[in-house]
Amino acid sequence: MGGNQTSITEFLLLEFPVGPKIQMLLFGLFSLFYIFTLLGNGTILGLISLDSRLHTPMYFFLSHLAVVDIAYACNTVPQMLVNLLHPAKPISFAGCMTQMFLFLSFAHTECLLLVLMSYDRYVAICRPLQYSTIMTWKVCITLALTSWTLGVLLALVHLMLLLPLSFCGPQKVNHFFCEITAVLKLACVDTHINEVMVLAGALSVLVGPFFSIVISYVHILCAILKIQSGEGRQKAFSICSSHLCVVGLFYGTAIIMYVEPQYESPKEKNKYLLLFHSLFNPMLNPLIYSLRNREVQGVLKRMLVKERTS
Repeated sequence: MGGNQTSITEFLLLEFPVGPKIQMLLFGLFSLFYIFTLLGNGTILGLISLDSRLHTPMYFFLSHLAVVDIAYACNTVPQMLVNLLHPAKPISFAGCMTQMFLFLSFAHTECLLLVLMSYDRYVAICRPLQYSTIMTWKVCITLALTSWTLGVLLALVHLMLLLPLSFCGPQKVNHFFCEITAVLKLACVDTHINEVMVLAGALSVLVGPFFSIVISYVHILCAILKIQSGEGRQKAFSICSSHLCVVGLFYGTAIIMYVEPQYESPKEKNKYLLLFHSLFNPMLNPLIYSLRNREVQGVLKRMLVKERTS
């Protein structure tokens, strides 16, 4: 059974244990979700780029979040749809490693972007007089580029540790895409270092940032309660609540999947949690921001009225 990774040249993704009719139903349903994800996040990007009133640090970071969500969906959903139509169609070793690397890069980047968005809200609400001097465009661009760079580098660490492993069978990955913990189960050598690094990575980009966001919002809540104007307080709550919804959805599922003991948790539970994390979260994010954010609603209404009258 081979002594290096070339003994396996492709993997078979197991997807979901359902019959052909249910597979076709899932194909149609997931295709709709995929389209909604692309349209929703594309609309957010379009509104932010076309309306100068949204050219602020908060919407700058939101545009990066929309890009990450589109990339998330494009990385995992097409392969999942192909496998629903052709369950026996394998994915190459190189394709599997690429998919895993991209998923980890986007996941790490989104973690860091959500921290930046909470910091932006903290400065805007708790230190409003210094906001324009702290959150300059140079600072925002530097922070965004740092998030992307760190996300890629952290994913590269996992990839470099995984590539030297020997994979000698079986070829079946019990997941709908090449998720790192599912692929590690197929290695025929000791993967203890990889497992430790997965947990360490989860603690560093999930637990640490999550608590920093919680601390930021404790200060934000205290500052909001001190606002005298009812309208100002309501606007602050509206903007912050949309961000908190996104944070709760993202970190909630991610922490359950990667911080609890992975090799003792039910396989199917993690598979469905990750389906929610990688398919539903990117679709829900633009809905949350458009439904709970009056500025985005206002821009969208103006765009629609302008389109009708032109």
